[in-house]
Amino acid sequence: MLIYYNTVGIGDVLLIPLKEGNRDTTDFRKYGDVVEIYDTESNQINGYNIFNSSKYIELTDGKHELTEELLKQINEIFEKNGAPNPLEVDLSPKFVVGYVKSKEKHKNADKLSVCQVDLGDETVQIVCGAANVDAGQHVVVAKVGAVMPSGMEIKEAKLRDVDSYGMICSKKELGLPTSPEEKGIYVLSGDVEAGQPFKFN
Repeated sequence: MLIYYNTVGIGDVLLIPLKEGNRDTTDFRKYGDVVEIYDTESNQINGYNIFNSSKYIELTDGKHELTEELLKQINEIFEKNGAPNPLEVDLSPKFVVGYVKSKEKHKNADKLSVCQVDLGDETVQIVCGAANVDAGQHVVVAKVGAVMPSGMEIKEAKLRDVDSYGMICSKKELGLPTSPEEKGIYVLSGDVEAGQPFKFN
């Protein structure tokens, strides 16, 4: 799971996105420097913003993988500010290296491919629209439950009547500074293997 700190663009605020929300039904509750963002219809918590975060925690600008240590520090901030609920998240990697075992043409869409992707501990089916995806590639996969840098949550989906469990990512979708203009998935090279976490920094 990724958290974000950008003093230049936003200010001294730590952003913790949890779920993709609907702007029309989004509101917030404030507990000191901690702002809880939630959905007014479901009461689902979509994320948190921690203002004046440099008072509590030292972070460089950019994306940060949420670790056990960072989670502990964030929950200490919550406690200091009287936030009623601790932050409880699944810290298993949501962005991992996948190995495309096979690629087949989608039965109902010319521009989509159906891929079987090895994630180390399981093989999942992912529908992909990138022209450059192919069997034998190592790629970056956002697993179900991952929250993209754009704020989009990856969910189980059915694309043109075919089940898809995750997303094979491009550099642009991952928010990488070296993103090329041309479209296409990020094909990894070098010493990588299926299942290992993808490191953003």
